[in-house]
Parts: sequence; C-alpha cells; structure tokens
Amino acid sequence: MKTNRQEYHLYFSRLLALAVPLILSNIINQVQMFIDRIFLGRADALYMSVLGNANAPLWTTMSVCFSIATGASILISQSVGAKDSTAAEEDSGSLLKFHNIVPFALFFLWCFGSHPIFSLLGVSEHLMPLCVDYARFSSPIFLLTGLGASLTVIFQTSNHTKHLAVWSVLRSLLNIFLDWVLIFGNLGFPVLGVKGAALGTTIAEYAGGIYLFAALLKSRKLSTRPSRSAIKNARFKRYLHSARLGINTALEDFCWNLGNLVIIRILNSINELAAGIYSIVFGVEVLAVVIVGALGSASMTLSGEAVGKRDARQFRGVCVCAYSLCIVIALLMTVASLLFPERIIEVFTKDDEIIRTSGVYLLFISLNLFSKSGNIIIGNGIRGSGDTKWMFFTQIFGTVFVVGAASLFVFAFHLGISGVFFAVMADEAVRCVINLTKYVRICRNGELFG
Repeated sequence: MKTNRQEYHLYFSRLLALAVPLILSNIINQVQMFIDRIFLGRADALYMSVLGNANAPLWTTMSVCFSIATGASILISQSVGAKDSTAAEEDSGSLLKFHNIVPFALFFLWCFGSHPIFSLLGVSEHLMPLCVDYARFSSPIFLLTGLGASLTVIFQTSNHTKHLAVWSVLRSLLNIFLDWVLIFGNLGFPVLGVKGAALGTTIAEYAGGIYLFAALLKSRKLSTRPSRSAIKNARFKRYLHSARLGINTALEDFCWNLGNLVIIRILNSINELAAGIYSIVFGVEVLAVVIVGALGSASMTLSGEAVGKRDARQFRGVCVCAYSLCIVIALLMTVASLLFPERIIEVFTKDDEIIRTSGVYLLFISLNLFSKSGNIIIGNGIRGSGDTKWMFFTQIFGTVFVVGAASLFVFAFHLGISGVFFAVMADEAVRCVINLTKYVRICRNGELFG
C-alpha cells in the first residue's frame, strides 16, 4: 500500500509541529555552547583541549540518564496511539518518581572522582587541573538531570514542546551572560576561565529547571502528565519495565561515547592540539546534528504512536519525511564547508595553524552527515517500534569498527587527524546500510501492523 501525497503532507505537518520547538531548543543550546567555545578559545587556545577532553566523558554519563528515559517515551507514545491513558499515566508517574537514582550517583562520581577518569583518557598533567575543575563545577547539573529527562518525555509525548524551546532560551541567554562575566572577570568578578564556564552553565541549568517545573504544573495541554496520586502510587517495578527498554538506548549511547573517548585518547597521542581541532570541527557539525536529532526524536514519538494504532503508513511515512529534510540540511552544510571553511573555523580560534588545516575536516564531516542522518532517523524509527536492542548491537559493532579503523589509519598508515575522520565516515556509512535493512523488514512486519 503506497502512501499518497495528502498523507505525506499530514506527516510533514505533525513532524514539524513536534520537531520545530525541539529544533529551536537544540539550536539555542548549541549557539550558547558555541559562544562558550568562542569565549574560552579567545581567552586561551588551550581551553579548547580542556573542553575536548572534559565534555566527552561528562556527556557520556549524562546521556545515560536521558537515554534510560527513552524506554518510558516509547511506551507512553505507544499507549497514546492505542488510546490507553491509564498505561501512559502509570509510566510517566513512575518515571518522575524514580528517575533520579542514577543521576545522584553520577553527581558524586564527577564531583569527587574525576581525576582517575581523565588519567585513563591520557590527559596531560598540564591540562589535568583544568579538566578536574571543569568537571567539579559542572557536577551539580547531574542533580537536575533525572527531572529534566522526565519532563522532556512528558512534554514530547504530549505533543506540546513549546515550553522546551522557552526553557532553552532562558538557560542559554543566562549562560552566555554568566560566561562573559565569569570567564573574563567582568563586572568586578574574578577571572575564572574554564571554572567560570562550568559555573555559569550550572547556574543557568538550575534557573531553567525552575521554569520547566513551573510549566509542568501550570500547563493544561500535557495529556501524559501524571496526577499526584499516580506519582504517589507509582511502583518501582513499572519504572524498571520502562528502564529495561531504555537501558539498551543508554548502552548504545555509552558505546558511542566510549568510542569517542578512545578517539580522544588517540588524538591526544598525535599532539596536544588534536583534540581541540576535533572538538571545533564536531562542534560545527553539532549545529546540523541537533536539527537532525530533533527530527529523530519527533520520528520516534510518531513511530511509537503508529505502532500503538497499528498504522504502517504513518510508521513508514514519518521517517521518509524526516530523512528528506535531513538531506536538505546535509547539502546546505556541504555547500557552506566548500565556500567559506576558514571563516567558520576562525570564529572559534585565533590560531592560524588550526584555521589553515581544519577546513578540509569540515568537508569530511559534512559528507558524513548524509549517512549519520540516516542512522539517527532510521534508528529512532526502529526504537519507536519497541526494538531498542538492535541499535545497541549495531553500535557495539560500530564502536569496535571506528576504534579499529582509527587506530589503523593513525598508527599504521600515519594519516594523523585525517585518519580519525576517515574512520568516523566509514563507520556511519556501514551502519546506515545495516540499519536500513532492518527498518525495511520492520515495515513489512505483518504481525506488528496487521
């Protein structure tokens, strides 16, 4: 059965209605992070390597908290599609009540135990104190992560993401102001450098958290918001049920980030600035990836609804529409990388050598976006079907593949930083083909959509 033009128009409309606020939210967050990098890069070029080394492991653990919540998001979306409001409320209530255990443990890990982690990553003694300070001043954010992940699921599965965009505007504007004050010591404050960047982010996150919680209490459009009694009576067993589904996504993210950490270790063996160059280039790519990621999140929600109401056309049509938009984004990024690469790089650093040598890496990562987008959109479609193990297994393969290829290109073929980018591009392309094969089989599954 073919999907007609009118149906595609409906899927585009629903996809964009859900994704646009998420896209705005993500772009605002990334603009704030870009400005953060600009401030730090202009204060001291070495700070970019601090970010390259510290942000990766911090995000690795923080993403686990958001990924575990994915299980509840899938179950709630499927319940919405099946019009089972009781099940949706039970899952959202248990998520709000119990999804703070892991984040609290991670707070203590990063506040008091970051030094051994950075040692394993091969951080130099010169950078170590700066990385430890950055982690320590960032660690209080983990105390909010469980709540933030839970609220994001509720807003998203309610198809009401406007407050997420407002939340990002509030956090980001405050963060930019605090970075300007604390990094450079403006308005009479001491010059704090990377500590100021971490402290500014932490304060802004708490201000944003207050807003989002107030929006949860006041909004009348949150169909999946649990009642007080549902939260009070929520069972840990119900939370474990969704967490078991989400843990596969958490492990998938952990594998991806673990591979990225090993890549950082390989880059550190090349020279002290290699991790900084890698951080700058992927920082540019992130602007495109956050748009693709928002489309992927919307695809997962709508795919889950399609499974709940056994609608194969919606399941297929949503992902086709999302990937079509991703192709346009990848083309735009490729054109920008060809026309003015040096202008993009010089926004983040004054170092002439980095500006001169990094342009080609922007082109590499732009071409890589075609297959990376496929993995994000198709992967979220697969998760929406209720199968979170597949993407975990393919990511295990991908992590082994990219680390092995990067090691081969750098240490055997002596390709330097280029070898790392070649490995990343090959990994995304191979996994895109594998995941597409799986997605086609799901679309043809008569038991799922019959």
